[in-house]
Amino acid sequence: MIDNRTRLATSDARETALECLEAGLAAGHPRRVIRDAVTLEGETLRVEDATYDLTAYEEILVLGGGNAAAHVASALEGILGERIDGGVVVTDDPAETSRVEVLEGDHPVPSERGVEHTRGLLATADACGDRTLVLAAITGGGSSLMAAPADGISLEDLERTTTALLESGADIHEINAVRKHLSALKGGQLARRIDPATTVSLVCSDVVGNDLSVVASGPFVPDESTYADALAVLERYGLEVPLSVTDRLEAGESGAQPETPGPEASVFDAVSTHVVADGMTVLEAARDAATARGYETLVLSSRIRGEARAAATTHVAIAEEARATGTPVSAPAVILSGGETTVTVDGDGRGGPNQEFATRAAIELATGPLNAPTSATTTAVAAIDTDGVDGTSAAAGALVDATTVEDRTLAANALEANDVSPYLAECDAVIHTGPTGTNLNDLRVIVLE
Repeated sequence: MIDNRTRLATSDARETALECLEAGLAAGHPRRVIRDAVTLEGETLRVEDATYDLTAYEEILVLGGGNAAAHVASALEGILGERIDGGVVVTDDPAETSRVEVLEGDHPVPSERGVEHTRGLLATADACGDRTLVLAAITGGGSSLMAAPADGISLEDLERTTTALLESGADIHEINAVRKHLSALKGGQLARRIDPATTVSLVCSDVVGNDLSVVASGPFVPDESTYADALAVLERYGLEVPLSVTDRLEAGESGAQPETPGPEASVFDAVSTHVVADGMTVLEAARDAATARGYETLVLSSRIRGEARAAATTHVAIAEEARATGTPVSAPAVILSGGETTVTVDGDGRGGPNQEFATRAAIELATGPLNAPTSATTTAVAAIDTDGVDGTSAAAGALVDATTVEDRTLAANALEANDVSPYLAECDAVIHTGPTGTNLNDLRVIVLE
């Protein structure tokens, strides 16, 4: 799954880190998680603990979007076969399907083709009746891929606003509060359009804490954010956005635009939601891989957030403590974490949170106690985005140790310019996976041999 694994595996610590990463990616793939969560027994469809009598429905459709949506659709076809009558998913990672139409969009910034293809998704949703069973494939990346600007908002306006939000340092909850109120389907609005069909939402969560209103901007769950909340985000970060955006949000705040459906809305009466995979899915698999190789393991958290560079400093400090005192784990050990860190962008280079995490960690390793001759190559730090694309680069993340950074000034300058991807490539530290078929937040691995 890691294209350049052989080049990266230059020490036992690095090999173990790569093994943990691949175990996590494999465990989070829809073909595995859907197989574990969904079964068909005669005419009874079971999704986790819920059951559905298929004789009660005239048609079964698969609808949704996100990085892994096509793989969810493919896995569902493998279980239900010809019982699936059709459907549409919008993704940037196509998979082979025979009954569900797979249409392409773009992530993390929405595109014209994404808008066009999402219109096809909405047309199918609008045609659903009370005897339609919708299996909704909702995965990380759906916010950008299912691009359906609200009336009066152009794609260019949406792109400019999305880019400004992504570069501001705003967290995913804040970003989606704005995007939901500029969309025709987010924030429970797709449930409103599908009503009165029965919807079974299968969610692969890329959101810290599994806030379902945030995964793909919550197209099938109630939205508690408001137009006023969206305006507050723009004000908090001092964002300059198109006039059409502020006009719509201000009109909504004044009551001239309908709010997104909230918890009391009846459109959710026939919607059930199942989280079939999340950040802990990949962490547990990575932990099991490390245990199988004879390491003591520690999962710090599946909810790490904040600036990537600050998180890296803290992670390395924990590794230093473990190496020096055996607390909180003693070597050989693997320390793991998940979640989603952010980057406040000041430069105009290429990179992403996981590569900035790795670069900062490499600097700390090169200048701290873990650079001692006895440990320089026996400590490795890896960080990837599980969808295979970290920020604005083509890399999934990076793998470093105390030998990666030879010139601290060069590394620091790359961080300052938000241009760490070329720097890490020169150090032969970037990890390439290509599209992984999943999107379950970041995965970080620290190996202490």
